[in-house]
Amino acid sequence: MKSNVRNLVYVALFIVLITIGAKVVIPIPVCPFTLQLLFTTLAGLVLGPVYGGISVLCYIMLGLIGVPVFATGGGFGYVLQPTFGYLVGFAAGAFLTGLIAGKNMESCSFLRLLAANFAGLLVVYLMGIVYFWLIKTFYIGNPIGFKALILYCFVLAVPGDIVLCVVAAILSKKLLPILKANGLIESEAQK
Repeated sequence: MKSNVRNLVYVALFIVLITIGAKVVIPIPVCPFTLQLLFTTLAGLVLGPVYGGISVLCYIMLGLIGVPVFATGGGFGYVLQPTFGYLVGFAAGAFLTGLIAGKNMESCSFLRLLAANFAGLLVVYLMGIVYFWLIKTFYIGNPIGFKALILYCFVLAVPGDIVLCVVAAILSKKLLPILKANGLIESEAQK
C-alpha cells in the first residue's frame, strides 16, 4: 500500500515537472524546443518503465481533456497539431528509457543511463517526425519535403535534446542513490 501511494505521488510529481518543462519554450522554426524531454526521460529513469510511461500518458490525457499543460495549450484538437507525435513519443521514450536502464537503475553506469536516454530520444524523434509528416501531408494538405522535415524536426532540435539526455543521465546518476538511501525508492529486495 505504501509503495502504491509513493508511486502515485511520483507520477503526479512528474506530471507537474513535465508541464513546467512544456512551458519553457525556445522558439525554433516548425518544432519548438522545450524541456519536456528532460523530465520525461527522468520519469523513465527514476520511476522505471511502467510508472515513467504512466506519468507521461497521464500528462497527455490531462492535456487532451483541456487542461493547458502542453507548450501551446491543450484540448482534444491537439491531436491534429503536427507536433503531437512528439508527445506520444515522450511516453514511449520514457518507457524504453526505463526498460533499458534496467531494474537496478541506481547502480547503472553513466554510459548505460546515457544509452538508455539516447534510445528513448530516438523513439521520440521517430514518432514525432513521422506524425509531423503525416499531419502536414494528409490533414493540413501542405506536404513538407524530406530535407525540410529532417532540418526542422530533427537537425535544429536534436543538439539541445542531446544535452538534455546528458543532463538527465548526470542527474539520475546522482539522484537515484540518494532516493534509495532515504527510502524514497524501493530497492530490489523490497519489490
